Amino acid sequence: MTTPAERRRRGRAARDRVSRSAHGRWIPAADRPDPLGVLERQAEDRVAGLLPIRYGRMADSPFAYLRGAAAVMAADLGAVPDTGLTVQLCGDAHLLNFGVYASPERALLFDVNDFDETFPGPFEWDVKRLAASVAVAARDNGQDEQQVRRAARTAVEGYAAAMRRLAGQGELDVWYTRVDTANLLPMLRKPRQRKRAEAELAHARRRTSLQAFGKLTEERDGQRRIISAPPLIEPLKRSELRGIGKVFSDYRATLAEDRRVLLDRYRFVDAATKVVGVGSVGTRCYIVLLEGRDPGDPLFLQLKEAGRSVLEDHLPPARVDAEVAAHHGGRRVVTGQHLMQAASDIFLGWTSGPAGRHFYGRQLRDMKGSVEIGDMKPAGLRAYADLCGRTLARAHARTGDRLAIAGYLGGADTFAEAIADFAVRYADRTVADHTELVAAIADGRVSATRGV
Repeated sequence: MTTPAERRRRGRAARDRVSRSAHGRWIPAADRPDPLGVLERQAEDRVAGLLPIRYGRMADSPFAYLRGAAAVMAADLGAVPDTGLTVQLCGDAHLLNFGVYASPERALLFDVNDFDETFPGPFEWDVKRLAASVAVAARDNGQDEQQVRRAARTAVEGYAAAMRRLAGQGELDVWYTRVDTANLLPMLRKPRQRKRAEAELAHARRRTSLQAFGKLTEERDGQRRIISAPPLIEPLKRSELRGIGKVFSDYRATLAEDRRVLLDRYRFVDAATKVVGVGSVGTRCYIVLLEGRDPGDPLFLQLKEAGRSVLEDHLPPARVDAEVAAHHGGRRVVTGQHLMQAASDIFLGWTSGPAGRHFYGRQLRDMKGSVEIGDMKPAGLRAYADLCGRTLARAHARTGDRLAIAGYLGGADTFAEAIADFAVRYADRTVADHTELVAAIADGRVSATRGV
């Protein structure tokens, strides 16, 4: 068995593969793929009629563009050497893919909350995407360049501090570590920050199936049905509803036995397609309305398409585990979520749908919420970036060799400084890519629907 000291030495040895300071010397590769081409290739298997919504949402701001361009950044990250220190990656660890949700015990937890691109890979890819998202958000908020770099560095410092701490803990202690929002509020000393956090948590607690029931349904012919709001929400035709039964049965079979018993207490009422997110627009997504004891006891589930992770094409074949790559796409997402999150949705499962497409299922709303970063002041954004960095480190520590990563990071701030440099450079690149998308929309090369 490898000793803790040997594991740390393995991490330090990874500096010979990629020095810590080398991360900051990023420039676009000479043969960098055209970003618009990357997005177009990713969209080839999506619902064509929804793609203008995707491009319209990405055009809203550089940060919105970054959210939708995970495939572009994956290509950029794959073009440079990596540490070889593998963890289960989120694959899309930008600021808005962290948030609160209810644990099975109904505590509000803060954690990574999007796993569409999850896949094993080098730990620094998630750290770089998080730091870049912080830098882009800071710029969007009008912060000066010193504040932008400081915010990005804070996220990495939070990650490194948490990883060093976790490296000194036992396996069960690491596995059971969680960020309970009840423990966060006392840390907020400024009244304005605390008041804002309390309001956001209260809003999250209201985001339940019952709230969705009131917002997304209406009474038609004496029955409660999902509203029609094309192109964002479109109820299924009768012929399509019949096909959902098999899809739902296969999904049920992937749940733990006690969850199947619970799910069986509900009856199917209605289903519809729904547009979600920014980068996900165009993938197939269904919402399913179920009824429990009576019409006032609803459950909304979401079945979302899960294709290949954007990371898979950018890892050397020897680094892509054949078994993982061959997995059902929905199972990939579910497994990654269980590995990374401190606690996960009780209805998390997977299934196959029309044309053999892969899907994963979960509750549509279970006290889920995210922070509004659009008007954050510099101090508030730094505090949030630090929290996200520490949370990401906890997720990585569960799935990778935390002692090796801590050994690589060391006690100095070399890694944080380098990733901050990378984040600023990548923010520059993101602004340029966003500008190119806006120009392509303006001259008709890309069709976009704004404000939807």
